[in-house]
Amino acid sequence: MTKVTRDDVARMAGTSTAVVSYVVNNGPRPVAPATRERVVAAIAALGYRPDRVAQAMASRRTDLLGLIVPDARQPFFGEVAHALEQAAAARGKMVLVGNSDYRDEREVHYLRAFLGMRVSGLVLVSQGPSEQAAAELAAWDAPVVLLHESPESFREFAVVTDDVGGARLATRHLLEHGHAYVACLGGIEPTPTIGDPVTDHVEGWRQAMHEAGRSTEGRLFACPYNRYDAYRVGLQLLSGPARPPAVFCSTDDQAIGLLRAARELRIDVPGELAVVGFDDLKEASLTDPPLTTVASDRTAMAEAAVDLLLNGSSPLDGSRRDRLRQFPSRLVVRRSCGCV
Repeated sequence: MTKVTRDDVARMAGTSTAVVSYVVNNGPRPVAPATRERVVAAIAALGYRPDRVAQAMASRRTDLLGLIVPDARQPFFGEVAHALEQAAAARGKMVLVGNSDYRDEREVHYLRAFLGMRVSGLVLVSQGPSEQAAAELAAWDAPVVLLHESPESFREFAVVTDDVGGARLATRHLLEHGHAYVACLGGIEPTPTIGDPVTDHVEGWRQAMHEAGRSTEGRLFACPYNRYDAYRVGLQLLSGPARPPAVFCSTDDQAIGLLRAARELRIDVPGELAVVGFDDLKEASLTDPPLTTVASDRTAMAEAAVDLLLNGSSPLDGSRRDRLRQFPSRLVVRRSCGCV
């Protein structure tokens, strides 16, 4: 079967090949509605398929966006990737996903790979890009948006949720139930990083505890972010002599692991232990008991990230506040805290 070309479309529509390109690429010049209709009808009748590779070579850009996440197997990052894919599709873009596995060299690998593929922009979910990653980003001539985290040393746009405020909400809620104190499952990083969400969750917990006149001494516990390791941490914490009456978990995955440990130890939740998480994963409503958690609007955040990639101006001259797009957090009350 003979390949259909732009010349064939132009001939059937009674216009030039340049006008066909304007219709296919939605610009850069406007096309009269009647002419556009003729071109669209000719494309449908002939079954014309634009050569995207040739277009990318001519424009030095593709219809691809890159997304690097720590681990798409974790439900939170899977939901982030899905939300971003939906937002990109609405703008005629496709998303390539790379998993850094929390390793600097893997992050750099995908940065280089996506740069070589001439993606139109990159969304980076990173725990703080390394110096090598920073150097790679500095060499990019495509826009970059940080999602979920906003490392202080980076000057790109960042789309985040109000992590400190959300953690304060969760901790206050537990204290309002009358608990003597609230323990916290934080991260495993030895040095807190400004702009890291878990660091901010711990800071929000500290603020709420101090506002209530409660000590945080000895009540912050290092815990990996996944439910499997959190389950093991939970077994140790809950079987010890100083079992906390309530726990704020920095992620829902940690909370799910803690709930499993409590069930195995026959500790009643919320009767003997109250638990609140952060992220509002879809399965949070299906845990036993259903998990009270802090939610953010991941759909709106993904749409904002894509909009900044495609329409945002350069962030380099603005202050850190100007480069941040912060979305509010809200408490989603279920049974694990003692409500409902």
